[in-house]
Amino acid sequence: MRIDIITLLPELLRSPFEASILKRAIDNGVVEIHLHDLRKYGLGNYRQVDDYQFGGGAGMVIMIEPIDNCISDLKKERHYDDVIYLTPDGQTLNQAMANELSLKENLILLCGHYKGVDQRVRDHLVTKEISIGDYVLSGGELGAAVLCDTVIRLLPGVLNDETSALTDSFQDNLLAPPVYTRPAKYKGLEVPEILLSGNTPKIEAWREQKAHERTVEKRPDLLGE
Repeated sequence: MRIDIITLLPELLRSPFEASILKRAIDNGVVEIHLHDLRKYGLGNYRQVDDYQFGGGAGMVIMIEPIDNCISDLKKERHYDDVIYLTPDGQTLNQAMANELSLKENLILLCGHYKGVDQRVRDHLVTKEISIGDYVLSGGELGAAVLCDTVIRLLPGVLNDETSALTDSFQDNLLAPPVYTRPAKYKGLEVPEILLSGNTPKIEAWREQKAHERTVEKRPDLLGE
């Protein structure tokens, strides 16, 4: 997979890809991450990328021309499955969406700033709009990093145990069940006996039951009941 990120602040995005699982995925050739500074496509001597909004109002708007030129250059090199705009009013990111995007080959992520981008970008250049939650950030970079993490960890060869992702919260619309590790007893607190039994079918049944109970308690909306 290749992910190209268009941003005004590439330095803000470098660190998430320099450590942990994401760095390993890049080092192992599972994913390529390319950061593109939108100001390189800015207009005039001052590399202008934003302007006042028509009709008046507070806040600047990122112009269509620099974005169009950047996306056009990228598309000259390869086909992209989606051009994704990170915006608070986009479709809320969930596990099903991450699963779907993990099957793609090439993605462009566009990070917004200020009052956003010229609407013509959204109408004609973007194919999908994604939000990471009902709140506003100072820019789309952190949202892009979150989106990349949710998608990349699902790619084959990224996690040491690829079945681990299948038992994450929100897979099958259930929260993950409780997990325990050594010691089995600590200050009078004990691990459920079933987990120490070695009986795999009963353990799996217990985990499924607990996942359902936890979902009913914390996120009943996931069950649609």
